[in-house]
Amino acid sequence: MENTAKSQKRGKKIILGILAAVLALLLVLVIAVFALWHNELFSMASMKLLQERDDSHMDGAVYIMDVKGGFYLDEFVAQGGASSDAELISFITGSITRGLIPMSISESEIACSSFTAETPEGDRLFARNYDFSKTNTCIVRTQANEGRHATISTVDLQFLGMDVEKNVEGLANRITCLAAPYIPLDGINDAGVACGIYMTYQGGDAVPTDQQTDRPDITSTTLLRLILDYAGSVEEAVEIASSYDLHDSAKTSYHYMVADASGRSAILEWVGETDASDTDGTQRELVVTYNDRDSYIGETEAASDVQWITNFIIQPGYYGSDGEKKGYDRYQRIGEELARTGGVVEDEQAAMDILAIVGRRTWNNDDSNSCTVHSAVYNLTDRSVLWVPNEHYGENGAVYRFGLDQ
Repeated sequence: MENTAKSQKRGKKIILGILAAVLALLLVLVIAVFALWHNELFSMASMKLLQERDDSHMDGAVYIMDVKGGFYLDEFVAQGGASSDAELISFITGSITRGLIPMSISESEIACSSFTAETPEGDRLFARNYDFSKTNTCIVRTQANEGRHATISTVDLQFLGMDVEKNVEGLANRITCLAAPYIPLDGINDAGVACGIYMTYQGGDAVPTDQQTDRPDITSTTLLRLILDYAGSVEEAVEIASSYDLHDSAKTSYHYMVADASGRSAILEWVGETDASDTDGTQRELVVTYNDRDSYIGETEAASDVQWITNFIIQPGYYGSDGEKKGYDRYQRIGEELARTGGVVEDEQAAMDILAIVGRRTWNNDDSNSCTVHSAVYNLTDRSVLWVPNEHYGENGAVYRFGLDQ
């Protein structure tokens, strides 16, 4: 009996020792995972559903995520950027998801509208419609870091492979969404700089820009990210764009509009000679059109200190006729509204009303895009944004305001 009791006691000690060792190992693993992933864990935990999907109205779900840390952007710049979507995906997968989650960037044909304006009080505004089809969206907020600005931007999660017919669910999808800062469509930073990206359909079949010089390389949405994080003015944004070889993402072509709180704005385009001959993206050069130097575009543009943009190259002589310009009807309509008031709008809501006029559910579409996924009016003076999903203009519970100090 005494030997049995001693054996049982020794057995309990062995079991307790094993349990203690297992718990210690688990603790070490937890500490190691937290040390490696603490920023990513906080970012994933912050992702929240703002607006539920409504399939009857072609509404995807809307999320918001606060990204903690620098999401390796400084390292991305230090390595020389990326010359293709594949290189970008490789960097994101290796740095953010630690190679655990496969990723991709989807192709798309997006048709958008944007303009700048001023309020009677002098606030500078940057307004944008993102036209596409039903998709899940995420508002991404990033922190200021040394040499970098805090930002608010909007991301289409379909570009990260999220199923448009489902909400973002499961750990793997949440991890994938950590790459969202690298695919912004528009945004603002705490210096009052805003920027947007828009398709141009160049070369008759959306031939992508693919510059080949000795400059570092950048893809379309990552250029916008660099502008948001590093530019303190329009001039600095142009300097960043001039410093890279642009390689358009998703096998399509793009141009940009950027503005700052001083009232300065510019349209950034990479062009060849004419649309008919502009089929070699390697030969394109950056052309910058500033709001105070755009008289060569047209009389309406010359008479205004604001700018507007849709989905065609604005350089004169690039097209054979106006009928070849994608989104020219929307461009004219926005120009009419801005000319009527000299580019001055009462407030952010008045700018939103202009976006509503060219919303895709009511506009006579000239392409396959069926809805306006989001509308945003960025106030560059107070660093805030009035944001509406899926053309729910003025509806209770569907109008959001975000500030960089909130």
